[in-house]
Amino acid sequence: MQTSKALDGTFLGGRVCLVVGDITKQNVDVIVNAANSTLLGGGGVDGAIHRVGGAAILKECREIRRSQYPQGLPCGNAVITTAGDLPARFVVHTVGPIFGRHDGREAELLAACYKNSLRLTVQNFLHSIAFPAISTGVYGYPPGDAAAASSHAIMEFLASDKLLNEVRLVFFKQSDMNVFLGHHKFR
Repeated sequence: MQTSKALDGTFLGGRVCLVVGDITKQNVDVIVNAANSTLLGGGGVDGAIHRVGGAAILKECREIRRSQYPQGLPCGNAVITTAGDLPARFVVHTVGPIFGRHDGREAELLAACYKNSLRLTVQNFLHSIAFPAISTGVYGYPPGDAAAASSHAIMEFLASDKLLNEVRLVFFKQSDMNVFLGHHKFR
């Protein structure tokens, strides 16, 4: 079931598709959460995923913090939890870079968010994943630069993977998707 207003772009033999819609309504195996390092919810995409997904997500995030990342999830890393009440089966939480605060390593860290999320999806034998535009909101990453870094990371990962059938990039507004379309690196 497609729950988006537009489907304007497919890339890499149809394995990557772009939609405008609500990330919390995507019917895929994995929804990616643009989380903060606490993993305990926040604003934007993070807050929406926690609100719609419910208490089960927060419970697993607390356990991950307690057992694996007591200081918080490092930037670029990713972890997987249940999706609770979301239509997806799982949520991959990843912490994107705050633009201008990583000594010029922002593109590397943003690429790591995408690659580590894709890697967790494949390691769990899942076939579809939906990403928001990581770090382009309050973290201030310029959307055009984020489009270049994220599309290159996805393309590089899919070049050696045959398990993933769909990588869905979900944009909140058509104008956000238009910026991506003007700056992506997909061939």
